[in-house]
Amino acid sequence: MPMLLITAGAEGYGLVRWGREQMNVNQLKRFQPSEAVVYEFIHVLFTVGLLLLGARIIKSVGETFHGRHSYTQAFTTTAYGLSPLFLLRLLDAFPSISPWTTWSIGIVLCVSVLYQGVPRVMMPDPPHAFGLYLMSALLLIIITGLGRFVTAWYLQGHFKPLDEVISRLAAQLRF
Repeated sequence: MPMLLITAGAEGYGLVRWGREQMNVNQLKRFQPSEAVVYEFIHVLFTVGLLLLGARIIKSVGETFHGRHSYTQAFTTTAYGLSPLFLLRLLDAFPSISPWTTWSIGIVLCVSVLYQGVPRVMMPDPPHAFGLYLMSALLLIIITGLGRFVTAWYLQGHFKPLDEVISRLAAQLRF
């Protein structure tokens, strides 16, 4: 959670200071501080939801490999496995860096962390360890890729109804 809050603060600062390029007008949109706070709050909740969903899926996948894994093991594996992705979100503060670049580098590092983490934390039977790692990595790639797609499209200005909701919520904040 501290890493998510630090990266949310850095990304929020970048949204206020430098903004993000909007696809339909080809210019940088600088966010108001209250808009950045609301967006980052929603983004952190969304990321925690993806983390919980990923842990649930990894636990379910682990059970198909004849293992009795706890949710704590699956959550620990998911949280540590996705930590490079969360750390590279610091680069999302800069508008010149594509969100897909940070996601691509982060997910490659996540896959390498999972290679060491799945056998050590989840402790599957040796014949099933590689299958569990492979399925966990693929599912986390899909989940985080879809999450990145949603956030990148919002920042590019493609979700107008969500933009209006965030603007209304931000208007209620007094700073």
